[in-house]
Amino acid sequence: MNDIAMPSAVVQPLAFERSPGYWQTVGRRFLRDRIAIGAAVVVVFLLTLAFFGPWLVPADPYESSMLKRLKPIGFEGHPLGTDELGRDMLSRLMVGARLSLFMGITPVIFAFFIGSLIGITAGYAGGTLNSVMMRTIDVFYAFPSVLLAIALSGALGAGITNSLISLTIVFIPPIARVAESVTTQIRGRDFVDAARASGANAFTIVRVHVLGNVLGPIFVYATSLIAVAMILASGLSFLGLGVKPPEPEWGLMLNTLRTAIYVQPWIAALPGVMIFITSIAFNLLADGLRSAMEIKQ
Repeated sequence: MNDIAMPSAVVQPLAFERSPGYWQTVGRRFLRDRIAIGAAVVVVFLLTLAFFGPWLVPADPYESSMLKRLKPIGFEGHPLGTDELGRDMLSRLMVGARLSLFMGITPVIFAFFIGSLIGITAGYAGGTLNSVMMRTIDVFYAFPSVLLAIALSGALGAGITNSLISLTIVFIPPIARVAESVTTQIRGRDFVDAARASGANAFTIVRVHVLGNVLGPIFVYATSLIAVAMILASGLSFLGLGVKPPEPEWGLMLNTLRTAIYVQPWIAALPGVMIFITSIAFNLLADGLRSAMEIKQ
């Protein structure tokens, strides 16, 4: 009887499931946050409006008509009414989104780079350099941000450029403080000590090991400052220290419409509503990013 060869068992290699990376986990956590997703949709809509608003406006935002002054919401040809000079409110709000967002985002971007550079340098260096740099930064905390912005804008003069400079100076200290605090924590980690023991210089350690761990928290904090920047920029324009007429900017529109609050209160409130919605959206977006990145919790 011939031996029957039994088929040998096929050995299947063990399949190891690769665990998701840090940023993949952050993305999944963020997508599960419905409030943050809604805020992100609003922010994307506002940014789209800022880029394409001038080509989508139903009327000329600069064309005035004394016969159409302060028409109510729903007036024929003007869905959101008209302002004190008869200009279409919807068109001015759409075009004003570009300048208002520009005044809110640009100083935070500049402050993010400058403040991060100061804070990371002070946090990693430590010692006397840290004390000198951070004590100098602490001087700015003696003044409330609103008063400091008004004082700087008043000293530099009204205008968009001077307002951007003033707001950038206002936001550098808080970002530098956050960057210094996070860098000080990362500097004492084991992987930084191992890199230092292997002979890596300070620049390499900061570039390879520190930046990747500190830029995330600094970015999230800077995102939360955009709402504050928009409110401060609108306040400067309201006081006549920011954007000048006839440019459509939400803070300036609030200033020019303040005398119409007893005639058409809803029209006068529209720029304030846009500032409120934008500020809330950026705040909720920053909260969502912060929650998504706090994976240890």
